[in-house]
Amino acid sequence: MALAYAAGVVGLQLPQLAPFFQPLSPLNLAVSLLLLLVYHTDWRTSFIGFALIATAIGYGVEVVGVHTGMIFGNYAYGDGLGPKWLEVPPVIGLNWLMLAYCCGSVCDRLVIPVGVKIVLASTMMVALDYCIEPVAIRLDFWTWFGQPIPLQNYVAWWVISLILFAIWFWLPFRKNNRFAPWLLGFQAAFFLTHCLIFWLFS
Repeated sequence: MALAYAAGVVGLQLPQLAPFFQPLSPLNLAVSLLLLLVYHTDWRTSFIGFALIATAIGYGVEVVGVHTGMIFGNYAYGDGLGPKWLEVPPVIGLNWLMLAYCCGSVCDRLVIPVGVKIVLASTMMVALDYCIEPVAIRLDFWTWFGQPIPLQNYVAWWVISLILFAIWFWLPFRKNNRFAPWLLGFQAAFFLTHCLIFWLFS
């Protein structure tokens, strides 16, 4: 998986390779989530319920956000994340689930009160989004209309994440997943490397 993310950095940065690598972005997200679930060890109904809820909430807020501008600000999805339904790529719901799972699993290991875990995991989600935003815009994942990325976007991410992690830590299922920290690291390294390259060569 590390090689796949490293290849993605190279392939998306080289103009000769970008047209071949960019259509693979939604596939990479789906495969990453699939591998994460392969390492999941507790398939009781409470976890399945969380997975469905997180995917539905993540996708639902994006649909409402795109059509109203009231949640994150005024933006629209491009073609970089594949086919769209209701103007939002379905893979976005899977991405919300994957990021929430990784952050929740990592924070669950910490010996701190549950309330602090919820706040910390939500803050990690916002930090990830902060790294993702400039890369997503360059790769035509989405576009902000006539404005820089609004503070409203990050506040909304934090509030939505609070809700997801309140559910995550409340539901009774094993949250330890040995692949989750690695996947979170791959994601962070992928987007931070892109940001660094854009900064150095802009």
